[in-house]
This record gives sequence, C-alpha cells and structure tokens, in this order.
Amino acid sequence: MGKPTGFMDYKREVSKDVKPKDRIKNFNEFHEHLPREKQQLQGARCMDCGVPFCQAGMNICGMTSGCPLHNLVPEWNDLVYTGNWQQAYNRLKKTNSFPEFTSRVCPALCEAACTCNLIGDPVATKENEYAIIENAYEKGYADPKPPKVRTGKTVAVVGSGPSGLAVADQLNKRGHSVTVYERSDRVGGLLMYGIPNMKLEKHIVDRKIKVMEAEGIVFKTGVDVGKDIKAEKLLKEYDRVVLACGASNPRDISVPGRDAKGIYFAVDFLKANTKSLLDSDFEDRKYVDTKGKNVVIIGGGDTGNDCVGTSIRHGCKSVTQIEMMPKAPDTRSASNPWPEWPKICKTDYGQEEAIAVFGHDPRIYESTVKEFVKDKNGSLKAVKIVKLSWEKDPASGRMKMSEVPGSEQTLPAEIVLIAAGFLGSQKYVTDAFHVDINERSNVKTGAGAYETSVKNVFTAGDMHRGQSLVVWAIREGREAARAVDESLMGYTNLIVQ
Repeated sequence: MGKPTGFMDYKREVSKDVKPKDRIKNFNEFHEHLPREKQQLQGARCMDCGVPFCQAGMNICGMTSGCPLHNLVPEWNDLVYTGNWQQAYNRLKKTNSFPEFTSRVCPALCEAACTCNLIGDPVATKENEYAIIENAYEKGYADPKPPKVRTGKTVAVVGSGPSGLAVADQLNKRGHSVTVYERSDRVGGLLMYGIPNMKLEKHIVDRKIKVMEAEGIVFKTGVDVGKDIKAEKLLKEYDRVVLACGASNPRDISVPGRDAKGIYFAVDFLKANTKSLLDSDFEDRKYVDTKGKNVVIIGGGDTGNDCVGTSIRHGCKSVTQIEMMPKAPDTRSASNPWPEWPKICKTDYGQEEAIAVFGHDPRIYESTVKEFVKDKNGSLKAVKIVKLSWEKDPASGRMKMSEVPGSEQTLPAEIVLIAAGFLGSQKYVTDAFHVDINERSNVKTGAGAYETSVKNVFTAGDMHRGQSLVVWAIREGREAARAVDESLMGYTNLIVQ
C-alpha cells in the first residue's frame, strides 16, 4: 500500500499548531493542516508491511493496539496517495461512522501500532483521515443518502453521544425508523458538551447531525428519559430501545472541606463553559470564570488537560494538575515494546499552554489531596496535598500507595476541578428500565452481547463498557445496531468491521 519506498523517501509531516500564546486567545481549533498535495505524500509513506497492526484493534497486555473500528487503513492511505479521494472516503466510511470526530479527538491508536514505528516515525494516518472526510464534505461525497426502503420497524435511542449516534446511523441506513432522545438542549452528548470547542468545534457536530436528519433520523432534545418520559411509554411505542446514556457519574473526592464553595466536577465545568460559549459567547456569564483565580485540577488524564486549557483561556492566575500516578518515562521502556500502546509521558495541548504561560509543567505527580481549606465564609482558599510512594504488596503482588511522612504541601486555590474519572450509568435510568447492572454499575449483558436483561432493550457505549474513548463508543454503537437489526429482522447485513 502507498509507495513501497515511501516511508524512506518522505518524512512524516503533520499539521502545525498555532503557537500556545496565540491560540489561548480563543476557543477555536488550532491545527493548520497540510494542503492536499502534501497530504498525498503522507499517504505514500504507508508501506506494504504484510501485517498491518494499525487496523488490528487487538488487546495486548491489557491495552488496545490498533484501531478498534478495524479501519481499512492501508487501503485508504494508498487511495490518498494516488489521489482517489472519493474511493478513499468510501473505504473509510465502511468501518467508521464518524471520521469527522475521530480525526479530531482520537488518540490515534492506529499510529501507535504502525509498523513504521520500528524504524522511524509512523504514517500520519489520523491527518490522512481528516483530509479524506473534509474533502468529502467539500466535494459532496458526504451529502445525505436516505435509505431507499423502510422496514416499518421503529427504534428509540436514548442518548446522542458517539455510541447513540452510531446506533442511529447504522439502523437508519438499514431502513428502520429511528428517534434519538437527548436530555440536553443540543445533540451530541460527550461530543457537544464533554469535549471543549478547541478540540472539536461544535459546528462540526451540527454539520453531521444535519446530514443525519436529512437521512430521516428524528432528534428530540430536552427530553430526559426516566424523568420527562417513562420507560414504559418508549417500550410501548417502539419495537426496540437502545440505552446509550454514557458513564455519567463523576468520581468524587472525600476529604475534609469537600463542602467548600468553589469545588466543581470537571464535566460540569466543561459543559457550562461550552454552553455559555455557544449561547452567548460568554456574555451570559453562566460559566465558572477562572480569571485571576488559582486553579487546582485533580486528575492527570485528558479531561484534566481540557480543564487546564479552558482555565488558561479564561485568564487564570495559576493552574496545577494533581496526578496520583508516577510520571511515565519519556521513551518506551524495554518492557513496553511495539506494537503495544506506548506507555510514555504525553504533554498535551493544555500542558503545553501552561508551560508557555507560566513557565513550567502544571502537573504534580505521585500526590493526592488531604484537605480542602476554607475561609471564614466557607469559600475555598487552599488545597493541602501529600506525596505518595508506590510499593509492591508482598501478599497480593499488587502495587499499593502510602503517604510520605512530612511531605504535605499547601497550594493556594480558589477553584478546584475534580477530573477523577466516571463510575457507571445513572441509577434513575437503569431503574426506569429495570435493567441489571454489574459490580461497576454498568448495564449488564452477556459477553460480547448488547441486549440487556429486559426484552427488547439494548445498550451500548460507556453505559455498557465503562468510561472509554470515542472510537470505542462508535465501535460499540455499530455492534449494538447489528444486534438490534438481527433481533428485528431475523438476520442482519450491517457491517461492523
């Protein structure tokens, strides 16, 4: 695929980012992409490697190696190289319902598994994907394509995040009539309100939703199923119901002073920020303003990084990110060989911006919060943290942490953002449908299955597998759609991979 010697003839080249101090002036995407001619040369770098781990999506040592959607990566890299953009789009869409989203927010599992990593830099697959889908919109390849025949079957999808949208998209293509219920005021779920605008501009989400509406999918916003509308009503009106409500319970921090004013969950902070941006360009002031404030973020993952970038854009006085785990190595260790996912330290856009603005990395590793300190009015004024040491427990063989005596530190803080992950589905939804849940409070199904303990009720995405990546949510949605289709028709011709 590509040019046989392309990986030797051409160097990896990707989009240039707007400089940190310039991009923090707004909430826009900040990547300056290559022109199509140069992008074609990046397609040429895809070698005929024989075993394309990029599309494997397999589990190696507890981590995913390659694309969970099993994208036909070598094929469309070759088509990019030869300039056959329409066919590249057709091959990409066979496995990926939403390349307009994954080409922006996916961590590029395909590139981490690329065989070129053995001798140099991986193929710029994620940016090739971006070029394919954006070209498709420009040329009309991505225009609405309503199904020619309807089956007369009806499906309700609860939740319009990436898994719910994938379910709806696939079942609609099959000819079923699909209605998507979303409790927020805008469609998109995580894509709309969980991911900041600078990573995924919301007109990109709206663009795809308009296509899906033109193809026949009905979206109902501001409807909280389980509260505004009863589960029994959906089960009576629709042939099948799919629950795709996400993992919506943020993990809390239980330490003294938790009731202080100024402590927010990251998901609420990010949602309020995006909603205010879209509603009024922040004129309504209905967001958590970090201007002139010392901000402490608990959690070192992607959500924590998004909080760093958002806080800086509002003009925070300082920002600190607390991470319990040790700093990962800067390069692969011998115990973490290719094609495993590289367990190395990643400095993301928010941290880059903090370094540019404040002169240092905002992360403090191997630390945890001991206390939130309040002033006389009950408002947050500081956070006490302590260092941790990690040691192997001789009995269990597992790593355990313990506090390092005398390592306490007090950080000034008027705002704390808790970005410590999520724990399962929300109880009022699962109770409304009487579905079984597992020990992690995710909706329970059989292994590799998507039908719940309640007849005609299916589930997909984070609500099913727990907090995960957008690309996994899409994969789950496509597989759940196949299961629903088979239950409706007795067979299915929907393609998952």
